[in-house]
Amino acid sequence: MRCGAEKAPSGCRNEHHVNIWAEWTVRLEVTTSFRTTTSLTIFNFCIHTMPTDLPYAADAEMSLTPEELAVLRIQYEKELGQGYVSVQSKFNYAWGLVKSQRREHQVEGVQLLLEIYRAEPARRRECLYYLALGHYKMGNLEDARKFNALLLSKEPTNMQAQSLAQLIDKSTARDGYIGMGIAGGAAVVGALLLAGLLRRNRN
Repeated sequence: MRCGAEKAPSGCRNEHHVNIWAEWTVRLEVTTSFRTTTSLTIFNFCIHTMPTDLPYAADAEMSLTPEELAVLRIQYEKELGQGYVSVQSKFNYAWGLVKSQRREHQVEGVQLLLEIYRAEPARRRECLYYLALGHYKMGNLEDARKFNALLLSKEPTNMQAQSLAQLIDKSTARDGYIGMGIAGGAAVVGALLLAGLLRRNRN
């Protein structure tokens, strides 16, 4: 299958095969141009020869190395410079950005995914999942919940979305506990200050 075909990119669903691609990329001690071309060939082979399940949320949170992300960026920017970016290359790059630990990468990845979601109905299932994941990693829990809930409304038995929903719920609960702790601490401080003022007034 050619790069840019409408089939969902299986490689974005199986971390093991992507790691195989990454390992070969690192091992190729040749020129940058040849390394990029060869690693993209290996990557495209991997993403089209794998099972059809999206990864569980915990697996999808694993980041690419800067070198691995650079391979996707080079292909995306090359096509961008030629005036046409295939949906596959754009999605691959957005996927890599969302998996990054750097917030600016996550923001860019979410933006690219939104563009694909609006323009390519056939890719909306994957976009919903990674939009939810991107917002989750950025701490935008309400947006993460919204996109994930939309995916679950279409696929109630989707185990990946269910896994991500659990992560979102845990983070929401943790943030709630932190918020209650801060509020409780502020209330205690306020009560102590009030008690001190009352004692001063009595004296």
